[in-house]
Amino acid sequence: MTIEPTLAEQQHQKLQVIRHGGGSDSVYGIGLIGAWVYYFKRATTTQERIQAFFKGLFWPAFLVYELFVFLGKK
Repeated sequence: MTIEPTLAEQQHQKLQVIRHGGGSDSVYGIGLIGAWVYYFKRATTTQERIQAFFKGLFWPAFLVYELFVFLGKK
């Protein structure tokens, strides 16, 4: 025996399906690629290339840190 959902439950379920994330993932993805290009162009050794990979992943943290350092100097 199955229980049919009520109209209110159906509408609630539809609202959950409609709501989803915005476009910030694509902005991070473009920034990630740009950071990798920037850091890999400057890497000459294998160790620097490994560091470039991780720096590319965490570029927003570096950006915010440098912003706070800049704002702290004033």
